[in-house]
Amino acid sequence: MNHTALELLELGAIFFGLGLLGRLANRIGLSPIPLYLLGGLAFGQGGLVPLGDIGDFTALASEVGVVLLLLLLGLEYSATELITGLRRSWSAGLLDIVLNAAPGVAVALILGWGPVGAVVMAGVTYISSSGIVAKVLADLGRIGNRETPVVLSILVFEDLVMALYLPILTAILAGVSFFGGLSAVGISLAVITVVLVVALRYGRFVSAVVDSPDREVFLLKVLGAALLVAGFASAMQVSAAVGAFLLGIAISGSTAENATKLLEPLRDLFAAVFFVVFGLNTDPRSIPPVLGFAIGLAVVTTLTKVGTGWWAARRQGIGKLGRARAGAALVARGEFSIVIAGLAVSYAAVPAELAALSTAYVLIMAVLGPIVARYVEPVARRLVRTPAAPAT
Repeated sequence: MNHTALELLELGAIFFGLGLLGRLANRIGLSPIPLYLLGGLAFGQGGLVPLGDIGDFTALASEVGVVLLLLLLGLEYSATELITGLRRSWSAGLLDIVLNAAPGVAVALILGWGPVGAVVMAGVTYISSSGIVAKVLADLGRIGNRETPVVLSILVFEDLVMALYLPILTAILAGVSFFGGLSAVGISLAVITVVLVVALRYGRFVSAVVDSPDREVFLLKVLGAALLVAGFASAMQVSAAVGAFLLGIAISGSTAENATKLLEPLRDLFAAVFFVVFGLNTDPRSIPPVLGFAIGLAVVTTLTKVGTGWWAARRQGIGKLGRARAGAALVARGEFSIVIAGLAVSYAAVPAELAALSTAYVLIMAVLGPIVARYVEPVARRLVRTPAAPAT
């Protein structure tokens, strides 16, 4: 069999398998991310049936997946909403950083991964999965609850932190000098500031440039703009993902809504490839030695996220049940944690065990998050001895 035919067969098997895994995830009411990671583990190095060399396509497709993930995340927010969310949630956001980054730092130092590993693991354990959280809130009918704006404000703060964190992480992983790192941070801050100003004052012009009544033209313009901005951002050492996120912020109104509807299927396809590729590059035999640390991190960071949401909701005068729901909604980790770990592994600046720990941790948290969010209310009712009542 010729090489092209073999590659097509393997890619077809991957895509069809992803479809089956996605259907299974919908049946059992969970995010498909853990199943995609498990699929990658099964068919990657050290897996049950290692695939052949389709790395060129899957590597590029996974990069596009990250760009689309961040682009659509940016499309969910306007610059005004970001600034309002930042003002509203800055204190809870700072508490979130301290409580949820610290466990990752501690484990990295205990395992001897040094400062670079500590910075990477801080991001892995800190950031909640916006995608999983949004889906859980919708599935549970909690979009209109009083605590939901608190949850969304914290997620907005986390996304802004990522816009600063990723360029810093990239500079650290690349081994640049102290002044080079400061330069990267300065460029990142300048780019973010410029984009927010443009989005606030001239967002309608950005939207007009990419908008089109023709779906095909619209898709090509939006996707082309996202890849151009991501490539330019990467060349400026700002991170392609952040560039896509900022472009999403600059597009607003009906254009952003239409772009989201048009790009969601592409996002889901390429993002699935990204998670599979991360699994393919992780040897499952490396997971058992770090599984205990992953479980420990899962327990600790579940409690710290619940504590963050509880404290933030309490400051807004929300009742105990609402505080519990807010904290539980933030538990899930997913796409961003894997993006951070994948970036670190691609630079070969951290031990291979970090990828294994991140995979095991995200698998646990992506499954645990929706479960905690679903059952926190009946548990909280028993603990506070509150009779059944409408959502507060």
